[in-house]
Amino acid sequence: MSFRKNVIVAVALAAFGVGGIAAADASPWGYHHPRRVEVNHRLAHQDHRIDRALREGRITPRQAANLHYRDRMIRYHERVDAYHHGGHLTLAEQAALNRHENRVSRQIYRSAH
Repeated sequence: MSFRKNVIVAVALAAFGVGGIAAADASPWGYHHPRRVEVNHRLAHQDHRIDRALREGRITPRQAANLHYRDRMIRYHERVDAYHHGGHLTLAEQAALNRHENRVSRQIYRSAH
């Protein structure tokens, strides 16, 4: 092959490579992965439970802030775990997050009753 053909082939391969990277970057980063959806749905539900208990006067603002903080920490760990696995959670990570959510859920119940 001549030098000119080599340059054209190299430029074409580079263009396709950049296009592939751009297409991969446009993906939603696994946000809608079923395990992430389940964990985040529970967090949203717990957030509403905390807000409702506070609104109804069953918990103090300090208790609500503490419970919201615990939920934020679970959300933070969910994001970190997903980041390390290409946007999804492993079964073990989901199980660990669910255990943490269960603890917070019990704390919400105990605080509000």
